Amino acid sequence: MRRRTGLMMAGAATLVWGEWMNWRWSRGLVGDGRGVSSAVVVLGYRNPGDTANMINRWRVRAGVRSLIVDGTRGSCLILSGGTTGSGPTEARLMADYAKSALGFDGPVLLEERSTTTWENITNVIPLIEDVDRIKIVSQPAHALKARAYLRRQRPDLAERLVRADDYRPGEWIVVKPLLALYGLWSLRGLRPDERKPAP
Repeated sequence: MRRRTGLMMAGAATLVWGEWMNWRWSRGLVGDGRGVSSAVVVLGYRNPGDTANMINRWRVRAGVRSLIVDGTRGSCLILSGGTTGSGPTEARLMADYAKSALGFDGPVLLEERSTTTWENITNVIPLIEDVDRIKIVSQPAHALKARAYLRRQRPDLAERLVRADDYRPGEWIVVKPLLALYGLWSLRGLRPDERKPAP
């Protein structure tokens, strides 16, 4: 009985830790930007198939709901990702999913050359230069890494970063500890000031 209780407490603590780490990352390097126009940038994930994979489908859903929550005029969805095989680009697969499965009929821009997160940011810069608010959508650790890259490449644009709706309590709760472990590994190159959550 004691062993079972201990295992349950350890499991609960692991889930809470995963939630907390993802919550923390979702609030890093963002402000409370104001303005009438915004762009939601959705980063693609390895997608060699002919339809959007599970991770890209979730990212598109989070991107669309980030636009809905925003509610500002002049908002657009930017889908970023090149090809990882001989088929369509990640950006195009995500656009197809947004339109066919989610019924999204708002403005969509595609960035179809990137194969790394650094390239995602480099290649979307021309598409976000004229907006007041910028949201980057991915799993929280990956989105934080992308925001740090924007800060390094274009500090002036990084000042316009605001939170996306890509973290929700309880969503993906079982895998969040794994995402947190992977996040710790993938963010090891960030400086301490780039990891700090916004107040």
